[in-house]
Amino acid sequence: MEIAFLQSVSYENGVLKILDQTKIPNITEFLEITKIEDAWDAIKQLKVRGAPAIGIAAAYGLVVGIKDAPENSFAEFYAFFKKQADYLATSRPTAVNLFWALKRMDERVLKEKERPVTHIKAALENEAHTIRNEDEDVCRTIGEHALTLLSDGMGILTHCNAGGIATARYGTALAPLYLAKEKGWNIKVYADETRPLLQGARLTAWELMKAGIDVTLITDNMAAMVMQKGWVQAVIVGCDRVAANGDVANKIGTYGVALLAKAHQIPFYVAAPISTIDLETKTGTDIPIEEREAAEITEGFGKRTAPKGVKVFNPAFDVTPNELVTAIITEKGILTGNYQEALPKLFKS
Repeated sequence: MEIAFLQSVSYENGVLKILDQTKIPNITEFLEITKIEDAWDAIKQLKVRGAPAIGIAAAYGLVVGIKDAPENSFAEFYAFFKKQADYLATSRPTAVNLFWALKRMDERVLKEKERPVTHIKAALENEAHTIRNEDEDVCRTIGEHALTLLSDGMGILTHCNAGGIATARYGTALAPLYLAKEKGWNIKVYADETRPLLQGARLTAWELMKAGIDVTLITDNMAAMVMQKGWVQAVIVGCDRVAANGDVANKIGTYGVALLAKAHQIPFYVAAPISTIDLETKTGTDIPIEEREAAEITEGFGKRTAPKGVKVFNPAFDVTPNELVTAIITEKGILTGNYQEALPKLFKS
């Protein structure tokens, strides 16, 4: 069966459209963005989230940001462009796709530097479209590779949301689940709620239900029990950055899930587009971890659940050491074993 997907990030006639993921599942609303400040806010406030979707939004956000850039000379234009790109880069620190997309846009500018500025602006819009279209193909291919690790009737646990709305289409970790549905397989999914912003409850459960996929929502602290009962045969998660040694940064709580999977002898798979692999970051300890405001925990969704004045630690991500990762699934294939050796080879083929 063909599954319909919402396009969470798109651009048409000078307007960047973003599905506001902070309002799902209650409201399906698209933001219409014509100013770079609003693109920055959408990324910062998680209105758009998921590493690939952040990269796509950043590329289109930059197109919005340079619409009024000076056209008298390349030097003037490039100075304006760099200022806008540097501004977008401050929105979130952990997801490497943000910086990857901005770097790719910068490379396109330099490639076109001898052309008129009007041509460069058009080239940047085309580059953003290419980034978006490539991501759809990448996600489909990741899903096809991941599907070889699964079988009909399996129970799969996932954490946070790495689905269609976090990418151009299909998702990364959820891609094989959609492809399994297309094949007529019966895959049972256990979705971690994913505290404190409930991306598993609000987003993963919502989109899997819309696709007719069997999903059961659990709180994060139920994962061990579900594994103990033998209901889970594999864990699949997405990621925001992969270090050169295979350490993986993903939504807070992923490390705990990996430890539980190890204890229960369940394979732990990471779906990672090559754009999330950062060979310049040697290990997970070098990955910058975003810390968010205390109110997300103490007053989540507008209701106070903790005493005023309590100290709060609220990292948005954690790092899973490579030894807990059974395989990294990329669009170029499945990696196992020595990630330090395997990851660089992806960029040579």
